[in-house]
This record gives sequence, structure tokens and C-alpha cells, in this order.
Amino acid sequence: MKILLAGDSTVAACPAYEFPMSGWGAHLAPLTYTWAAVHNFAKGGASTESFRGEGLWDRLLAETGEGDLVLIQFGHNDQKQQHLAARTGYAANLRTMVQDVRNLGGLPVLCTSVERRHFVAGPSSGAVPAESLEDYPEVVREIGLELGLPVLDLNAWTRALYRQLGESGSRALFCHFGPGEHAHWPEGLADNTHFSQEGAAGVAREVARQLTLAGYGPGGAGAVPALSTTAGRA
Repeated sequence: MKILLAGDSTVAACPAYEFPMSGWGAHLAPLTYTWAAVHNFAKGGASTESFRGEGLWDRLLAETGEGDLVLIQFGHNDQKQQHLAARTGYAANLRTMVQDVRNLGGLPVLCTSVERRHFVAGPSSGAVPAESLEDYPEVVREIGLELGLPVLDLNAWTRALYRQLGESGSRALFCHFGPGEHAHWPEGLADNTHFSQEGAAGVAREVARQLTLAGYGPGGAGAVPALSTTAGRA
């Protein structure tokens, strides 16, 4: 059995010169290799449109067989393009991807986009994580219900995790470097979108956990009910 990943930089294996920056897909194989081999096609900067336009989707489909899982997570870059608005171009592309996988006998699994780390003033005291992805996560949940698909709600889970760790504690999940601390970013970096090794590994563990709860994993794969959008919240 294979797990094939379609997504953007938050899923992709980052170039070595960007270490320790990482997408969660790069950390999934050690958690699933006994029952599924991970094939990560995710690419930095990808949207539901560019992923198909650059031929990455066709390459993924060429590797997809009966019973293989195809995890799909986009949104960060679709959000930047008006014609890929959540309820128009983005939703249409997701539906097409789902049908393509089903036509091959594969099993599509939708993932809501992992949240960016951005804290705003709360209603009482302290800062709370903002919702930066507008209605993209909600559209994924709706399509999951509409098409009878499992949904891994990574957006809800990451927001809950940031809230639990707090503004200071959640910083370690991302790539922050002072001047002179990283050769690739000699002037420093404060990145609240791309994960560190710690952050990416944590999301990968949650993906593996939710897949196991959904009916995959060491116990064997079978018919998978749609996951609740509250599944896996911290």
C-alpha cells in the first residue's frame, strides 16, 4: 500500500540548504513504513492549479493503484490568487482531484491546511492564534461531507496546538533565526508559515494518528468512515 502526498511547502521535503525547515510529509514515512510507503510529490509554492499544470498531479496519478491513499492539502497558495477562491476555483480543483483518484481505485483523503502561527489580542487577556486561511478549511470540510471523504482537520489541530503552547512556546515549531545563525539566511529569519523539524514531525505524528483512527495502519485497511472535523484536536 502507498500513501501519496499532494500539497505545498508545508507538506513538501524542503531543500537541504534550508534545513531545519521542513514540511510534515518529510516525517511521515518513519511512522507508516510498516504498512504503507510514502511517496511525497508536494512542492513549495504549489496551488491546486500549479500542481496540476506542472505535471506533478499526473506523476502522482501514475503511481496510484487500487487501495492506495492520496492525501491532498492545499490552500496557502490558492489563497493568493483570486480565481482560486475557496468556493470557486479551489473547490472545483479539489473535486476534480478526488474524482481522478477514485477513477484509479485510489482512496482520496482531504486535509485542511495547517494554520500559520499568528497571534492576535484575545477577547479577555492574552493572545490567541488567528485564523489566517479564511474559508478554505471550511470548504474542505464541506467537500468531505458532500463526497463522503475522510478529512484530516489539520487546521483545527494546529490552531489548538498553538493555543495550548502559547505565543512563546509555539515559536519552536517554526523557523526563527537571528542574524548569523543560518548560512542561508545570514540576516536572520522569522517565518511563521514553514515548520522546523520539531513542528513538521509533530504534524506528521498527528496525520499518522488520524489515519490509524480512520481505519488504516497496523490493523489493516478497510472501509474508512469520514473523520469528524473535531478529530485530533489538542
